[in-house]
Amino acid sequence: MPSRVVRHGYSRTVRQWCPGSVPGRPSGNWYRRAVADLADVSPDRYAPLIAPVIERLTLAVVNKAMARAAGTPVPHAAAPGAMRMLGQLRTALLARSVTAAGLAAVYRYRDADDVRRDVEGLLAAGLIDKTDDDAIQPTGTGRAVLTEMYKVSADVARESWGSQEGSLAGLSDLAGRLVHAALATGGPAYTAMAPPYEPPDATAALLLHTRLSVLRYHRADAHAAAWQAAGLTSVTMRQLPAGPSRDAIEAETNRRAGGPYATLSPDERITFLAGLAALPG
Repeated sequence: MPSRVVRHGYSRTVRQWCPGSVPGRPSGNWYRRAVADLADVSPDRYAPLIAPVIERLTLAVVNKAMARAAGTPVPHAAAPGAMRMLGQLRTALLARSVTAAGLAAVYRYRDADDVRRDVEGLLAAGLIDKTDDDAIQPTGTGRAVLTEMYKVSADVARESWGSQEGSLAGLSDLAGRLVHAALATGGPAYTAMAPPYEPPDATAALLLHTRLSVLRYHRADAHAAAWQAAGLTSVTMRQLPAGPSRDAIEAETNRRAGGPYATLSPDERITFLAGLAALPG
């Protein structure tokens, strides 16, 4: 299938293949040249290019890990919705407690009563408890379950990306630089989720996965800041039709989301995008 490069709300299909590339998959060198030719990689233009790639790779690992974990009985497991919340918060809860404000930001588009029920389900299952300031943190049982979740994610990432092992260390290093750069401008969801917990024996594949996972929240905060500055709420933003107002919010989102990418050189941005695009998932 041809690779699709998305830029500012439209997509352009590129059909030129590099000699010697694997049939059905663009080579990294091809993608590097294509991006250099087709896209301005200044931070605010780069942000919407990289966002769908990060989303694709994150969800590829998460969905496979969830499917695998679904067949494994977990002692003290809560209801499915609550367990999904535990999995979503895994990168944070093994590293720190999650404040009420951080939890509200992570789930800003969900019904507050549904979020509360999931938290109560995790409390009832003995997987989390609350601190005096209403933050949540894992119990010993919860930490053991989260550790198993990490092991499953590590296996899935290794199996999915093992064919690209030579590039994973460099990509995870670039992702790590972005994670730390984003702390300077991240909003409440990002600061709740990042930096991610990283086991001392983590492979490059797992590091890349967890770092990409949390980078998504930086863009989510940038988007929320953009629609809040325009006087909208999460409800009215979802109802906003296509047009100049939505375009202006997307442009402001890209400006805010582009900040961390300024820490990478243009060549590093292209290397990062090309390397991620070459990963299956």
